[in-house]
Amino acid sequence: MAAGALDKAHEIENFYGCYLLYSLNPKCKGRTYIGFTVDPNRRIKQHNAGKQAGGAWRTSGRGPWEMVLIIHGFPNEISALRFEWAWQHPEVSRRLKHIVKRRKAEHGYKHKFRIACEMLRVGPWCRLPLTIRWLKQEYTLDFPPDLTPPVHMPIVYGPVKSVKVKNKTKGKRTKTTDTETERSGDDDSDDFAQLLQPSSKHPRCAVCSERFVGEDDRLKCIQPNCVMQAHTICLAKVFLQQGAVKAMILPVNGQCPKCHQDVLWGDLVRLKRGCYQNIEEAASEESEDHWANQLTQA
Repeated sequence: MAAGALDKAHEIENFYGCYLLYSLNPKCKGRTYIGFTVDPNRRIKQHNAGKQAGGAWRTSGRGPWEMVLIIHGFPNEISALRFEWAWQHPEVSRRLKHIVKRRKAEHGYKHKFRIACEMLRVGPWCRLPLTIRWLKQEYTLDFPPDLTPPVHMPIVYGPVKSVKVKNKTKGKRTKTTDTETERSGDDDSDDFAQLLQPSSKHPRCAVCSERFVGEDDRLKCIQPNCVMQAHTICLAKVFLQQGAVKAMILPVNGQCPKCHQDVLWGDLVRLKRGCYQNIEEAASEESEDHWANQLTQA
């Protein structure tokens, strides 16, 4: 991928994806390859550099390759690897016995895409917060009317970039700045602003109203400026009651008890693991600006 395109790529934290390659080699044109990666840009370079650079032996010497489609958003490496294996071996996967075998007139690339369409509609994958991303517009295929992905799985376009989860404390300014030191004790406005903010000293679950024992068993809303926190089990029960399918252990999505916005369960889990910190930082800055304006006008 060109440096300019990589700069404009959509950044994803905690990236786990399964991709589809397409060969441009005249001798192997149309050949495909399915793989798993935590860094798609590094992986395509490895494939095109050959097995000596870390590429797969099945792709070595058969390039150049284009990474045309990637499905990402898996909760962990094991989940993505299981999807990869089933995508590679649909004929032996117990979840994909219903898939019609490749037809004689069906191109290999279209066949691989049809398998992916089928996989996204069966459990457990149909309940994951996955994103279907077309990396190369010229290779885009339409989903068959009877094989459209679940409504909570967006279909997006353009390059993607894997980034590490940022350290919450690294690079952040401390509360005591030079400006604050120069004010030498003029902290009444800060105290007043803290009183206006929701209390976080003894937070309670938004569902059961019980106080939290620690940080491990709570989920927070991903919406900026929403202060909702809830026990994982409590929120899961609420989301499952809202959903059309009740007999499930984990929900797909639900309505936040505080801001009433629809959120994906997978996004809440990723937020808990440290992703989406830029959203939290933006919301914090907006909140600080808001209270500063209020105090200035008072």
